[in-house]
Amino acid sequence: MSDWQAEDSVGAKDGVVAEDGLFEATPEESAIVDEPDVVSVAERALSSVPPGAPLAVRMRPLTLGEVVGQQHLLGPGAPLRRMVEGSGAASVLLYGPPGTGKTTLASLISGATGRRFEALSALSAGVKEVRGVIELARRRLLNGEQTVLFIDEVHRFSKTQQDALLAAVENRIVLLVGATTENPSFSVVSALLSRSLVLQLQSLTAADVQELLERAVADERGFGGAITIDDDAMEHLVRLAAGDARRALTALEAAAGAALDTAGDASGPVVLDLATVEASVDKAAVRYDRAGDQHYDVISAFIKSIRGSDVDAALHYLARMLTAGEDPRFIARRLVVHASEDIGMADPTALQTATAAAQAVQLIGMPEARLALAQATIHLATAPKSGAVIAALGAAMADVAAGKSGLVPPHLRDGHYKGAEQLGNAVGYKYPHDTRDGVLRQQYPPDDLVGVDYYQPTAHGNEREIADRVSKLRRIVRG
Repeated sequence: MSDWQAEDSVGAKDGVVAEDGLFEATPEESAIVDEPDVVSVAERALSSVPPGAPLAVRMRPLTLGEVVGQQHLLGPGAPLRRMVEGSGAASVLLYGPPGTGKTTLASLISGATGRRFEALSALSAGVKEVRGVIELARRRLLNGEQTVLFIDEVHRFSKTQQDALLAAVENRIVLLVGATTENPSFSVVSALLSRSLVLQLQSLTAADVQELLERAVADERGFGGAITIDDDAMEHLVRLAAGDARRALTALEAAAGAALDTAGDASGPVVLDLATVEASVDKAAVRYDRAGDQHYDVISAFIKSIRGSDVDAALHYLARMLTAGEDPRFIARRLVVHASEDIGMADPTALQTATAAAQAVQLIGMPEARLALAQATIHLATAPKSGAVIAALGAAMADVAAGKSGLVPPHLRDGHYKGAEQLGNAVGYKYPHDTRDGVLRQQYPPDDLVGVDYYQPTAHGNEREIADRVSKLRRIVRG
């Protein structure tokens, strides 16, 4: 499944941007509001595909049964499935990476009950175009027809442009389907956000991409069995896709075209091999199996290079993972873990940088997010190192597992309920802020753990200062 619709608009009529490809608006469709739908959506879609259209356009799903991925949104009873099947009506904001099916789902929603489909691109449309579509939809509504307004890159609309949609969305003059690669919580005005369902699409899995490629090889809309793909070539195409269906089919089309040209008039299916794919898409195969040993070996080498402060090796392994199509969210998660596990309080800003990189991955996606991952990798690799955080937590958890829990000292217990004082709860508690230094002598751990030191600061980086401070604090608190 993919939003494999051409991104460049090729014309406008009555304020409606007509898009090249599967959902191209004809003059008749723009001018005639009450024309009955006499053919199925799939038939209209097939008939509108121009000769020689890109493979990604030809293979765009025409029915819900052809959609792969996004099962978390298309399961039985899910809001998106109900809309596609025509039993639900709500405006939606589809948020996810490129090539995950935003345009396709919008077209399926429009075709579910014969709704008209209008598309605008936020890159080229203004308030005038938005109001033109709304007026057209208003006239259609008088004839009992509802209009789906698809806005690609909706986050690029200004506040004024987004506000122009509010009344039409609230009164269901249009059913808005907005597509965005950025988090709508930050890029869409709150009034529009509250009137829409926000549905997050996920990158396609390797199995999803392989299914699409196999379908393109066999289906008459694709190569109709004229080629076959060997295992290494299929694996490489799936890696190159990185969860993006459009990218996968574009690479397949380039490689298959080269293979067919080379084969000439050979009888039988032409075998597409790894060498042909590499030559066609100009990117060498990286030995990296996202589900096997290479996956674990490379991420292990990546983390150990950061831990060992070899910034260049760390960047090599990062580049290797990115080139092979590793999920950037996985890399970001490992950086966040490493920031506390191997750096900790030696450089407290390391965790902030790693967390910011993880947020950047979610907010802007690939390929731009690779820069944030590289910045975090460099920061962590060059930061002073300390394993004191993980050691401290491990020692504390080992004591808990060994049964060294003990009772919470009475003066630390909750005293905010009737009868607590009679039980001795919170009696005798000393409030640190009442003292000049904000710290005083008082027992905090259970009796069995008084005097136990879990945190042992190193002499690296920021922990040099923390070590002296912790020592002074312990002397005051423990007396």
